[in-house]
Amino acid sequence: MKKWKTLLFWILPIAMVILSLSIGRYGMDLGTQIKILLSTFFPIDHTWTQMEETVVLQIRLPRILLALLIGAGLSIAGASFQGMFGNPLVSPDILGVSAGAGFGASLGILLLGHGFATQVMALGFGLAAIVFTFVISGKKDSPVFMLVLAGVVTSALFQALISLIKFVADPEAKLPAITYWLMGSLGTATYKDLYIGGPIILVGILILYSLRWRINLLTLPEDEAKSLGIPVTRLKWTVIFGATLITAASVAIGGIIGWVGLIIPHVARMLVGNNNQLVLPVSLSIGGAYLLLIDNLARSVTATEIPLSILTAIIGAPFFAILLRKTGGGWS
Repeated sequence: MKKWKTLLFWILPIAMVILSLSIGRYGMDLGTQIKILLSTFFPIDHTWTQMEETVVLQIRLPRILLALLIGAGLSIAGASFQGMFGNPLVSPDILGVSAGAGFGASLGILLLGHGFATQVMALGFGLAAIVFTFVISGKKDSPVFMLVLAGVVTSALFQALISLIKFVADPEAKLPAITYWLMGSLGTATYKDLYIGGPIILVGILILYSLRWRINLLTLPEDEAKSLGIPVTRLKWTVIFGATLITAASVAIGGIIGWVGLIIPHVARMLVGNNNQLVLPVSLSIGGAYLLLIDNLARSVTATEIPLSILTAIIGAPFFAILLRKTGGGWS
């Protein structure tokens, strides 16, 4: 990849962070925002109000960082799964993790309301979903199609349990909270959310990023790969583990945010080809910037905030339809 492209991919999320700080109903000039950010590291004379500092550091910044992290994480998880399964039409929730985490959060809201315990339940059930998928698939070295089928069963089960939770929830208080949360939002993002989910997502990203060239080996026929001494089974489960951490933590923090992990890897592939050594880092950059853009639209287009999955579906569904028409479900 050319140096100018590499530089551009590094600059893109940084530029989106700066732009995102400027978007909101409380207007501020860019210079003031940069000074406020720099004041956290350097001694700078305060020429701004306490309100401006609170808006930048306590309201906008944690939300921006979470959007950047979740978008990057879901994108690299989707790119890794697409490389591992050899199918560009899979996404990070293919193995039922999102549905499991969604059930955990719904149950938490029903019993405990919003809070740390609910996030822990979402993360726990997301991890439990992948264990359930593994149990259904039968063996550690099960073929890929068995994992996919087991993921479909797991997702269907947890979706049914979510429907059950919504059926018994109080329609005046609990049901609207569960429904809104399941559509995805970063409207209540805080540094606490960042401290809880951020390290988990970062660990998942680091695992997948370190395996980016090895994922190319999974495109070989399994027998051929094993004859070359490649630990195929261990490599697959390491990829699944990293992607599961990212997906479960993302759902626990921001709800179910669809389409990001499906669409962004395709955009990366259009730009740099099918080499996963390039696709994964480019997906990181574009994915973070993309979810920041979506979140900016969600909080600024209308008077009330739009759930993220509505906007990602409005953009992602037409793209996916075009993709199906052009590729017939194969590699683009």
